[in-house]
Amino acid sequence: MTKSALLQTAQLLTQPSKAMADEYASKRELLVNLLNKKMLERLDLDDMVGENNVEMMKDNHANHARFLESVFYSYNPEVLVDTVLWVFRAYRARNFRSTYWAAQLNAWLEIYKENLSENCYKEVYPFYNWMQINIPTFTTLAEEAMEGPIPSH
Repeated sequence: MTKSALLQTAQLLTQPSKAMADEYASKRELLVNLLNKKMLERLDLDDMVGENNVEMMKDNHANHARFLESVFYSYNPEVLVDTVLWVFRAYRARNFRSTYWAAQLNAWLEIYKENLSENCYKEVYPFYNWMQINIPTFTTLAEEAMEGPIPSH
């Protein structure tokens, strides 16, 4: 899939409601803390994020939540695609493996299911589902922008 085709799929996502964005914003710090706790419990964490990258992972989680909050308030498909591609390239350069993204996105959804209202979760889910479905595309496009394959394990 090309970046252009990826952007077309992102354009199918709809702007969340202000109420949803407000709920997400009000719980953002709690959600980040819960995600960090969940990820730190993983026995395969070093394999996914690389040696000595736990603090960077935590920074990514905080930045991820802040970025998604801004997306939920003012959705721009091009900004979403460009930012996710940048993140894949930047963290790959720091030895994060592609398996990290699936684990992280799944963990976010588990935490959201437990800590957001049903309506908020229903509006958040399509964005995370889109990111999950497109992990292979993000990986390939990031790989094309850099030399060498992205480690998958």
